[in-house]
Amino acid sequence: MGFARACSVALVGVEGVVVEVQADLEPGVAAFTLVGLPDKSLVESRDRVRAAVVNSGAEWPQKKLTVGLSPASVPKGGSGFDLAVACAVLGAAERIDPAAIADVVMIGELGLDGRVRPVRGVLPAVLAAAEAGYRQVVVPEQTAGEAALVPGVSVLGVRSLRQLIAVLGDEPVPEEPAADRGRPDAMLAGLMVPGAGLGTGLAPLSSDGTAHRPDLADVAGQGRARKALEVAAAGGHHLLLSGPPGAGKTMLAERLTAILPPLSRQESLEVTAVHSVAGILPPGEPLISRAPYCAPHHSATMQSLVGGGNGLPRPGAVSLAHRGVLFLDEAPEFSGRALDALRQPLESGHVVVARAAGVVRLPARFLMILAANPCPCGRHTLAGAGCECPPSAVRRYQARLSGPLLDRVDLRVEVEPVGRADLMGSGGRGETSAEVACRVREARERAAERLAGTPWTTNSEVPGHELRTRLVTAPGALMAAERDMERGVLTARGLDRVLRVAWTVADLRAADRPDASDIAVALELRTGIQRGVPMRAGAS
Repeated sequence: MGFARACSVALVGVEGVVVEVQADLEPGVAAFTLVGLPDKSLVESRDRVRAAVVNSGAEWPQKKLTVGLSPASVPKGGSGFDLAVACAVLGAAERIDPAAIADVVMIGELGLDGRVRPVRGVLPAVLAAAEAGYRQVVVPEQTAGEAALVPGVSVLGVRSLRQLIAVLGDEPVPEEPAADRGRPDAMLAGLMVPGAGLGTGLAPLSSDGTAHRPDLADVAGQGRARKALEVAAAGGHHLLLSGPPGAGKTMLAERLTAILPPLSRQESLEVTAVHSVAGILPPGEPLISRAPYCAPHHSATMQSLVGGGNGLPRPGAVSLAHRGVLFLDEAPEFSGRALDALRQPLESGHVVVARAAGVVRLPARFLMILAANPCPCGRHTLAGAGCECPPSAVRRYQARLSGPLLDRVDLRVEVEPVGRADLMGSGGRGETSAEVACRVREARERAAERLAGTPWTTNSEVPGHELRTRLVTAPGALMAAERDMERGVLTARGLDRVLRVAWTVADLRAADRPDASDIAVALELRTGIQRGVPMRAGAS
């Protein structure tokens, strides 16, 4: 009787569980049994592994073979267990030393010819292995750069099972022919889900190594909306842009990521892990360093927004926009169930999806931008534009954005139609994204310095209790906000959000704490009521 074990990782959402792959050989009729709660794609690995081992020059054991995946209570799926199963079988057959693979985590799919194909979710799998104490990982050669992002782990990238057998047995490593560089690498097909990357803003670079990024200077006029965009980027505040069609709402939202600061190392790992599991990680870019941008169509279902799918839920749009921007264009056209499902991740920064196969917790700390027309035809706010929508239709259309959802939006701005002078350029070109991004970065640095030693990094994350007790405003600054709360214009949550925005406005003008003018700007950005304060971009 022969026995050997190797290790692999099962992904549950974006979190990994180390799985011990055990192989046992006993005398009897040749058979291959796979146990341990595998799914259909994992059951099919029996045929893939057998063909890969034989075509790699090794002898397949003609005995009763049982492969167990432990812990057996965790659902396991995908083809990433092939490499560990093959090595465990070869270890039980004494083709390789069982001690050499006992503490090695192996991730990869095997082709019938023995080539090792890449799979999705390598980064979260290696992160889970490192947290479990494993220090040696074997992955496909194409994903070695992604696995190497995890510190303290020795990564071996292999091109075929033959190479891995030679490395484990201290034998000469055979040369494997490289892919034909004159055509796309077919081995990378397993990393990308067709169509899953649409709208994410993470398209691969062009052939000359550059990618066009929209600039804020392209937007004509819209001083108030530009100010709101700068405040949203500096403090991580959610924003509602309402106005007639063609006013520039989508242009403003598409340029928000250009003024956001680069992701920190920890944030980059979080975003890369989610996109790796979802299959939208750009080839050749193992680490995402800029904020993602996700703009789902208004016909998107609730499951596509918050996560879902057959079996264990997969990341939805709110998770793909983690640490970035989620833009909902034509927001009133989304279904009410889909919009209301956003309320929990907007507050907590994560989404918990419960399905029959299990409960998954997915990260979802994003900056939400809503764009809406004032009525079904879009001309309700235009003087002399000929809006024929009856008042009841206008009310129904605007009521599609529920009060609880809008109460979680810090900034609400009316985007006015662009005038001829602004559109033709006689009003002068606006500030570029680089200039605004510099102010945003400085404001975030001030906020991070003030919040040092706390679990928060931006003003939008600070709880209301801290805002009212530890982070005190200037004397008499809250008088206008208190009057609005007494009149019913502001809720308790609304007052907290006004305080958060006021701290962001103070950070943008390099002030120590908000004063009455900062509170007035925050109130105007939230309620839309004119307060007689300047709303130009930059310092107030």
